[in-house]
Amino acid sequence: MVGDRITWLLAGLLASAVLTRVPCAEAAVGDHAGVDKSAFHLLKPTPSEYLRPMDTDGPGATESPYTVDAGHFQIEMTFLAYAADTGSFEGEPYELEASALLPMILKVGLFNRLDAQLLLEPYLVVRERVGTNEVNTRGFGDTTLRLKYNVWGNDDGPTAFAVMPYVKIPTSKDSLGNNSVEGGLILPLSASLPAKFWLGLTTRFDAVRDLGADGYHAEFVNSIALGHDLFGNLFGYVEFFSAVSTKQDSPWVGTFNTGLICSLTDNFQLNAGVNIGVTRSADDWSSFFGMAWRF
Repeated sequence: MVGDRITWLLAGLLASAVLTRVPCAEAAVGDHAGVDKSAFHLLKPTPSEYLRPMDTDGPGATESPYTVDAGHFQIEMTFLAYAADTGSFEGEPYELEASALLPMILKVGLFNRLDAQLLLEPYLVVRERVGTNEVNTRGFGDTTLRLKYNVWGNDDGPTAFAVMPYVKIPTSKDSLGNNSVEGGLILPLSASLPAKFWLGLTTRFDAVRDLGADGYHAEFVNSIALGHDLFGNLFGYVEFFSAVSTKQDSPWVGTFNTGLICSLTDNFQLNAGVNIGVTRSADDWSSFFGMAWRF
């Protein structure tokens, strides 16, 4: 169904917009391992000298297990993301293109191990062409609320793990979403490897609305990312993304992703990347350019 392709196209596009990096893991252990940060909360912010290195839940599909320090805020924004896919539908050639302008994650540290997140999709544009018929849709996307609780490794240790429940609220314009409440659980794991390599793993369980029918089905999303400092303040990563649905006859979706993160200051980063579909059901390709800012 073309509707399924639009759903996957937007999902792939926004996954890019919204890799995890631990730029100074060894320093974090030495600086914070002996500091009790449990006394800090939203109204009693963590002092700047105890802040852990800034970490993000993007730009790749692999989420971060690290939370925003208590009483601090963080914005992760993609200036522009674009995705494209081509194929055939009922014997007719089709083209799908999607653009997202300024999708963002707004975060606030509630406690040392807990932060709250608001994901917004301010402006989406989708062009769908089947044969000679073309439809263009644009407008606001869906809104997602998430909580992240760090189970271990927030300020010390070679590994870190978190649990992230979320719920998606259908605020999108018609044809830019499925007008349904959905939710799930995200489980991100991060590990420092020899030779200063970084490994990220994310497993996600989604409850997704059945298109054109009542009820929900489960989808299982996994990603694995490997990163390393390149030179100066530049960090690079490669990532493999996989999504499997329990819905009957749903194809497996897989992409190969790569990108760069440039840390201009301790509290500001720029990022860019490209994702390439390795299965027919995935987008042909997508690209993005964005930033992250902590204050």
